[in-house]
Amino acid sequence: MDYFIVVITTLAGLYFHWWIYVRIKRWMDRDLTLALAGNSPDKRNYMLKRLSEAQAAGVKRRDLPAWLERAAAEYPGDEQA
Repeated sequence: MDYFIVVITTLAGLYFHWWIYVRIKRWMDRDLTLALAGNSPDKRNYMLKRLSEAQAAGVKRRDLPAWLERAAAEYPGDEQA
């Protein structure tokens, strides 16, 4: 019975650490995306859609900042006068 408790507790702990790791990665990606968007609600929506596209396309985490910077530069509402 003692081994059962140790196994269940260990598995629960491992699952929790995996879950929090995944959540933190998502929060960091979203925070980066919103930081690149600035204060414009339209650009925020645009950038969040682009983040979803990057995740669906399988962009690697190390390449994500550059990918998002390019997406921010391509935003149609940012033309300079």
